[in-house]
Amino acid sequence: MNASRTVPLTATASVHEHAWITESAHVTSTGRLRYVRCVGCAARRVDLEAAPVGPPTALTREIG
Repeated sequence: MNASRTVPLTATASVHEHAWITESAHVTSTGRLRYVRCVGCAARRVDLEAAPVGPPTALTREIG
């Protein structure tokens, strides 16, 4: 991969491991969507639980 295709790191990059808590959730045709927030920095993202077993997959980047 050449340099023109890389994404530069920003100054707002997280400096800790997030501790996500679910603020709300609902079921869709592709699985359960969870709207989560980090208790440490208040960043938010949307996760998808495609199956009842296993960890959710982040659909968005952290915001905040």
